[in-house]
Amino acid sequence: MIKNSIILNNVSKHYPSHKAVTDINFSVPEGCLMALVGHNGAGKTTLMKLILGLVQPTAGSLSILGHDPKDKTAFHYRNAIGFLPENVAFDANMTGKELISFYASLKGETKFRSLELMDIVGLSDALNRRYKTYSKGMKQRLGLAQALLGKPRLLLLDEPTSGLDPAARQHFYDIIRDLRKDGVTILLCSHVLTELEAQTDAVTVMNSGRIVASGSLEDLRTQADLPLSLRITVKEGMTKQIAQPLQNQNATITFMNGKHLEIECAPSSKMAMLRHLGELGSLIEDVELQNTSLDQLYAVFSDQRGQ
Repeated sequence: MIKNSIILNNVSKHYPSHKAVTDINFSVPEGCLMALVGHNGAGKTTLMKLILGLVQPTAGSLSILGHDPKDKTAFHYRNAIGFLPENVAFDANMTGKELISFYASLKGETKFRSLELMDIVGLSDALNRRYKTYSKGMKQRLGLAQALLGKPRLLLLDEPTSGLDPAARQHFYDIIRDLRKDGVTILLCSHVLTELEAQTDAVTVMNSGRIVASGSLEDLRTQADLPLSLRITVKEGMTKQIAQPLQNQNATITFMNGKHLEIECAPSSKMAMLRHLGELGSLIEDVELQNTSLDQLYAVFSDQRGQ
């Protein structure tokens, strides 16, 4: 049976000035990569602070790796949690080697492992450079190495690819894939939705301190019920002849030239549309089905208010 690494039941965190999060019911299965998305101020960072035990809930209960963050007698479970904040900040005058060694000692990690992690994140050539000379991307990679100390079972990553170039972003997700194979649970906040789409198992959308949608991409596509897009390549000069019958199939033509048609149809009409295109035989050279993107789904759900 799959366990939940994170469970929140009716959790709220209210301050005198504002309500940061309200009535959050949320769970993340062990080994899952859950993307947490929402506008600035939606409550994502507060949710991470609650999970880490840095702030206490106004109401509700939490279970993190089977423990309540408020339970001071169970502090040892925190060694199994890694955290990368959005803006990492270390002592400016310490070297990368000194910093990673210091945090390794706090987690009871060996010096060998700390240096191994610096190599994994691509900083082995910068071990003896002072932190203040690091670029934004290098600082972010040092933060990731720090988060990976102690072989965590739960990783909380807040905008982890901020400042990384495309090659470094790809390397970051290679590391994440290896962690997922080992069953590590990952909660990842990011505004870069296009890169998340191919990486995540599930997505939770927050708005104004509430969860407005949660589930796999397919779950969210079903909930959003947006039209499907198809790009159809036809024999040269045949688009007009094919377009009218497609409209009779309740399709909307969104683009047309001498060789290509782009159409939209309801998700429930997908199979009927594909069967119709198959019946056209050699007139159809190719059909490309374009799934609703995470950007499009976010646009739908970010305007909603959680219940």
